[in-house]
Amino acid sequence: MTERERITGALVAQWQAIRGLVADFDEAQWQAPTPCPGWSARDVIAHIIGTESSLTGAEPPELPDVTSKPHVRNEIGALNERWVEHFRPLSPAELLGRWDAVIGARTAALTAMTDTEFDAPSWTPEGPGTYARFMRIRVFDCWMHEQDLRAAIGRPGGTDTTAGEIAVEEMTGKLGYIVGKRAAAPERSTVTVVLTGGLGRTVPVLVEGRARILEAAPDDPTVTLTLPAPLFARLYGGRVTAAEVADAIGIGGDQLLGHRVLDALAITI
Repeated sequence: MTERERITGALVAQWQAIRGLVADFDEAQWQAPTPCPGWSARDVIAHIIGTESSLTGAEPPELPDVTSKPHVRNEIGALNERWVEHFRPLSPAELLGRWDAVIGARTAALTAMTDTEFDAPSWTPEGPGTYARFMRIRVFDCWMHEQDLRAAIGRPGGTDTTAGEIAVEEMTGKLGYIVGKRAAAPERSTVTVVLTGGLGRTVPVLVEGRARILEAAPDDPTVTLTLPAPLFARLYGGRVTAAEVADAIGIGGDQLLGHRVLDALAITI
């Protein structure tokens, strides 16, 4: 399997998983608040439709200013909110009709792409990159929103998929930046993050000038953080604070540094 096939397959499967999850939602479930700040379950679906519509070439809707909303903190957030507001008058059935149309178009476009097209230079939410990089971010974003939807209705799952693996790769890949830059871990310190469960893995980080991820965990790290992978995702996405879920997190070693790293995890836009 090529990387293009892995990413494309994961993204299409992720869209299918979300569609299957919301297929039998009742009105209360559609309106249920999610952990994603400011958004209900239907708002999450509207957001994904809007982003994928943009990727088909659709122009974002012209709407009144949305920047006064507390969960809109930057230009991308404002663009997302414009799409959410644009679809707000639609019924759930109409919203799912829009989903089916745009996801069908996006699936066909991705399936038809060549490796050269997939690896071509592209804008991404993180700055200049490649289309492949952008689609990895789309996998992460859609998987995170599936978790938002599941949390809203109390139906955990979705952690045994390729999309989940890619999402965790995306998040743990930022641990050097989180530990070294955001948490300002001291020189020569090591932070080992142990994620448990189906998406579990151990990710050690060494601060040596610039923080970097090590291939193997040190025998005596400065601090070890142990927590379930889905909880790590919620912290990373700013859905919950470390203080709110302290009982589910193990901190071994330097307690102060451990808390600094946990508080620095929330970096999603």
